[in-house]
Amino acid sequence: MSQTNQTTATLVGDMPQGGWVDRFAPIPVRPYLKLMRLDRPIGTWLLLFPCWWSLAMASDGWPDLWLMALFAVGALVMRGAGCTFNDIVDRDFDAKVARTATRPIASGAVSRKGAALFLGAQLLVGLGILLSLNGFTIGLGVASLALVGIYPFMKRITYWPQAWLGLTFTYGALMGWASVAGSLSLAPVLLYAGCFFWTLHYDTVYAHQDKEDDALVGVKSSALALGERTKPALGVFSLAMVLLVGLSGWNAGLAWPFWCGLVLMAAHLAWQIRRVDIDHPARCLTIFRSNRFVGWILLFSIIAGRAPLGL
Repeated sequence: MSQTNQTTATLVGDMPQGGWVDRFAPIPVRPYLKLMRLDRPIGTWLLLFPCWWSLAMASDGWPDLWLMALFAVGALVMRGAGCTFNDIVDRDFDAKVARTATRPIASGAVSRKGAALFLGAQLLVGLGILLSLNGFTIGLGVASLALVGIYPFMKRITYWPQAWLGLTFTYGALMGWASVAGSLSLAPVLLYAGCFFWTLHYDTVYAHQDKEDDALVGVKSSALALGERTKPALGVFSLAMVLLVGLSGWNAGLAWPFWCGLVLMAAHLAWQIRRVDIDHPARCLTIFRSNRFVGWILLFSIIAGRAPLGL
């Protein structure tokens, strides 16, 4: 979420400038692409990986590439919709915080009406993707809207909006399994619980970037709640994630490559905790973004543990 994939991009607040959006996209659409964070892909990956993990775990052998592609497009669009809705709700807060003041709505580059219309268009695309799945998954997806709609307001109510994000952002751990099996079982529920603690881990790290501004404007976060106790808490969150994901894989009957990957994933989480500096925003951002490695490690581990002969 800093310089994205383009080494030429620089940051003005938390908005990359000079990246591929500014260089290649038509001028009128640039603010909308930035509003959906298309030039900051880490959020899409974090939304997508639980879907792919669950889908791969439910598959009989190799995962269905068409379903994986549908979830990839869905994650891109729905993450964009979530960012748009969040920025509409938080526009006044964002305008008061240095890191977020350059966001399209807070800066005036996109009007509130324009953002609302853009949100509606993204939701229609997301609905089209959802309707291409089985009936049980459609119902499950519709049920998630209550979580999504409430999330932007939680930072005004509780010091643990990260917990609500954990319920919302990793809902794909249920959706992926349901898209294959047409139902749910214990394995995806355990995976969803593990993903909940993973979200607490990475979003607490992320929240430490904003803790001073959050305190000034009255926004709550787990970073403010935990303070200097953050590292021990991250250890608890990571351990809970590893144990629950392990139980999920065991319940799903995954073969030995899964367990090798789980150990590697745990080692990476331990590295994150050792390296993070909660008083260094740039380091927090780097550690937060490194969770894409958690995603890829676990995905390959599940596929290898499920594929024929465990290969």
